[in-house]
Amino acid sequence: MNRKMSDCGKLIVVSGPSGAGKSTVISRVMEDEKDIVFSVSATTRKPREGECEGVDYFFTDNEHFCSMIDNGELLEHAQYVDNYYGTPKAPVTASLEKGLSVLFDIEVQGAMQIKSSCPEAILIFVIPSDFSEIEKRLHARGTDSEEKIKQRIKTARFEYSVALNYDYIVINDDPDTAANEIKSIITAEKCKAEERKKYLTKVCSL
Repeated sequence: MNRKMSDCGKLIVVSGPSGAGKSTVISRVMEDEKDIVFSVSATTRKPREGECEGVDYFFTDNEHFCSMIDNGELLEHAQYVDNYYGTPKAPVTASLEKGLSVLFDIEVQGAMQIKSSCPEAILIFVIPSDFSEIEKRLHARGTDSEEKIKQRIKTARFEYSVALNYDYIVINDDPDTAANEIKSIITAEKCKAEERKKYLTKVCSL
């Protein structure tokens, strides 16, 4: 990951607490952004109903996940609510070299790792306007025990405490509105002077 983002694609990192509705928002962003690919993470957690191997996650076990860490195959990795998550490095590098941007849906620990290794990465934190909405959404899922929900809420409070380390905060009370905000952020980042300096070099010596 030594190349500058202006030379290839961009890294777009989206995080937020469980129950923030990130997956729905990201899917709507991806529908319209044809030059962005979604980074599929590896995880040790069990698949939820409807999730597909290689599309939602690469599902694996603890032993194989640890070997990926030891072999330097992960761009970032973190533990979240008793499971491990990480980003395989090779697909990300290949996409960037093709000029495609890569969008990540990862936890705050992994986001900070990416920001450390690639300061130009765009970090976006997604939350509802009212924290109580998180608990409502987690209960509505019907996939976790009460103890697991309490764990997720505790983790969410920690995640809120580090949200100001992100570049942008997007409010998700309506997925379409939140997706449009993220698309606007991506557009604005592409229009930065540093990104479009090449157009000036045709006239000026910079």
